Amino acid sequence: MLKKGMKLLHWRRLSQISCFVLFLFLFIKTDYSGSNELPYAVNILFRIDPFLAASVSLASKTLISLMWPSLIFIGLTFIFGRFFCGWVCPMGTLLDASHNFIPQARPGNANRFRSFKFYLLAFLLIAAFLGLPASGYFDPFSILVRGLALSVYPALNVLATSFFTFTYLQMPAWVNMLTEPVYGFLKETILPFQQNHHDLAFVSFIILVTIFILERLERRFFCRSTCPVGAVYAIAARFSLMRGKGGAKCGKCRNCMNICRMGAIDEERHISPLDCNLCMDCVDMCPGNKISFGFQQKEVTRPVFALSRRTFLSSLALGAALPFFLDTRTMAKSPDPYLVRPPGALPEDEFLGRCVRCGECMKVCIGNGLQPTFLAAGIDGLFSPRLNARSGYCEFNCTLCGQVCPTGALAELTLAQKHVTKIGNVFFDKNRCLPYAKGIPCIVCEEHCPTPDKAILFREAQVLNSKNENVWVKQPYVIDERCIGCGICETKCPLPGTSAVRVTSAGESRNPRNALPVQSLLY
Repeated sequence: MLKKGMKLLHWRRLSQISCFVLFLFLFIKTDYSGSNELPYAVNILFRIDPFLAASVSLASKTLISLMWPSLIFIGLTFIFGRFFCGWVCPMGTLLDASHNFIPQARPGNANRFRSFKFYLLAFLLIAAFLGLPASGYFDPFSILVRGLALSVYPALNVLATSFFTFTYLQMPAWVNMLTEPVYGFLKETILPFQQNHHDLAFVSFIILVTIFILERLERRFFCRSTCPVGAVYAIAARFSLMRGKGGAKCGKCRNCMNICRMGAIDEERHISPLDCNLCMDCVDMCPGNKISFGFQQKEVTRPVFALSRRTFLSSLALGAALPFFLDTRTMAKSPDPYLVRPPGALPEDEFLGRCVRCGECMKVCIGNGLQPTFLAAGIDGLFSPRLNARSGYCEFNCTLCGQVCPTGALAELTLAQKHVTKIGNVFFDKNRCLPYAKGIPCIVCEEHCPTPDKAILFREAQVLNSKNENVWVKQPYVIDERCIGCGICETKCPLPGTSAVRVTSAGESRNPRNALPVQSLLY
């Protein structure tokens, strides 16, 4: 039996710190480092997530081989119980670390909403199977990585750059002798390759912060009541071999109940494996040394889920009904032509089913062109990646987004495949393009076109300029067969506001039926 003298909570803390450091290391390494190859499995956190593995497999109607490592942790849960939530999960570690800064408004372990995570899990899985992918909106790892990648990490770079720029410009030389090496070290180790800017950054930050604010209601409120990953582990932990045993005659002492961060201990000192994350605080803090953990030698009574059958069936019914409303939207008939997906993206329905909205592809994008989608793909496409060519472009010699995708929503392309993968096509707005509208020479788009045979060429034309003079200018046009839709022409267009050259999804490789004549309609 595992008792107080073994100080297991120290090992738990060491495990939490080690796993969190590993998480931060892989997060930082999800970045361009001068090579088109990532040396680490930076997406491993998502590949060990059994909830995402189940939801993505149900959505795609196939087993996702990339996510087989999640089975290892399910197997370990059958042995040790819900240890992942207390010993490994980076979100749980952050919540534990924030406890002293966000005290509960009403101390206690009421566990009022404990059952909600099971209803939510049922809703998300049945909805995913029938065509409404929403797992990425509730998965803790997606929320954490997305919030850090789109908001916190870029803000950290702004803060560091602003501070060291101030010291460089305003401080004496001897101060710079100290600060410049520090800045150089941070750029080499922690800070991103470049300053990125992202749509929905503030929204992602608010969602992440909300999880911490909920600590005011109950300690680890998200883990207890909402987390679908925790719900999966709780189901497996019901059959676990390792169980906690409370004191049969503890008197009036409620120390274990008061300190339990998961509310796993009831009035009779029974420790529920559905909720216990093996933090071992109760073992260490029990004044009578009466709490222990061990492998049960005898058959034990399995804990009940205490679910309302009516509510559970209602959650299943809601998850089954909502997907059928998706096909009634106008976008089901006329998709947004400016919704350009990253290279290697699967056909839209399968892409949305596999995409877990983790933000990894947006973080690693060299050109800062991949941005989270708002409502262009519907509510079921929220936070999925799209190319916003005005903010950035798809680098011609980069395949990093496919390398970091944990589910195969973006296929991992070779560089040769990437060069011929068409994600869209461009057109020129003749009412804004300077050679057409103003008679002003401009060849920026053609200069930046990366294809070996330029996809943008020129025609000499005589036009009236703004001074009512006849001038000869080079007017750009597109060779559709050569354009891959990388968007660099739209990014580099010198006009303020909306670019004179726009990227559409016309002719994308993943959907051969998307006919190119759409482009002619946009002239």
